[in-house]
Amino acid sequence: MPTVAPVDMDGFVVRAGFLNECAYFASGEGEIVFSGQGEKKVKPHKDGLLAAEPAVDGKGLITSGDDGCIYSCSADGSYELVAERPRKWIDLIAAGPSGAVAFASGRTAWVRLADGREKEFAHERAVGGLAFAPKGVRLAVSRYDGATLWWAGTDGAPVEMTWKGAHLGISFSPDGKYLVTAMQENALHGWRLTDSQDMRMTGYPAKVKSFSWSAKGRYLATSGANAAILWPFFGKTGPMGQSPLQLGTRSDALVTSVVCHPKEDVVAIGYQDGMIMMCRFADNAEVLLRRPGKGPVSSMGWDAEGVRLAFGTEAAEAGIVSLQD
Repeated sequence: MPTVAPVDMDGFVVRAGFLNECAYFASGEGEIVFSGQGEKKVKPHKDGLLAAEPAVDGKGLITSGDDGCIYSCSADGSYELVAERPRKWIDLIAAGPSGAVAFASGRTAWVRLADGREKEFAHERAVGGLAFAPKGVRLAVSRYDGATLWWAGTDGAPVEMTWKGAHLGISFSPDGKYLVTAMQENALHGWRLTDSQDMRMTGYPAKVKSFSWSAKGRYLATSGANAAILWPFFGKTGPMGQSPLQLGTRSDALVTSVVCHPKEDVVAIGYQDGMIMMCRFADNAEVLLRRPGKGPVSSMGWDAEGVRLAFGTEAAEAGIVSLQD
């Protein structure tokens, strides 16, 4: 049976994961706990913390808050101000290649490049989500009625992807061929970027708030149902005409968080009642990682080797699951 080492938190866990060997837990109250060689606690934001995202190189945690500040926090407890928009709530951030950071408030998104230059991207409606392409400094912004692709490092013309409705979370497939958004309605929408082909993924009883690509990018795992729904993205038409995998089905609890294993075709699934399960794609074999607790699982993240899983819940419970003694 895997072991669970609890971590004390002061509020809703916004993000949990690893920076190299060190686990991190960021709470909505503003506290960030680093658990590696001993435990360090930092509180860079004056008030609440709204979003947190690990840097692409795994060395820092980028955070934003209702103080309008974006910080880069290191596992040694140090932090530095990356950008600031006084009197704005910065509730959306994305970490990009070569140290680029994107952030948004209202209808405006910004990208801060590693050399300190900042670019502003204005939209007609509020920004719903941000994602960087796997290669090149290309930013996707989800919004009402679709998404816009911007070149952040140059002045190339934006590309508009259109589909009616409010688009929130957004993600590129690891190979950069697909763009997927979670919608305000209980559905995902996707585009094949070579030809803007639309892809509709529906049938969820709840909103999709968590998604994670499998290690080889063949599947997209999602929350929002009473099982983890994994859409296939191999073949010419992606998920169209293919049935998704349904893993870790439970009759009495919705899935609230998913994170695919970094190496194997395995997914960790967090539920509404705090339970966490690990399921294998091939045969739906299940391993219980954590019994039900207080509050829905809000965030999870694997270490690079896939032997430890950091998790947090909406009710301030957090910990590290170890698969090896």
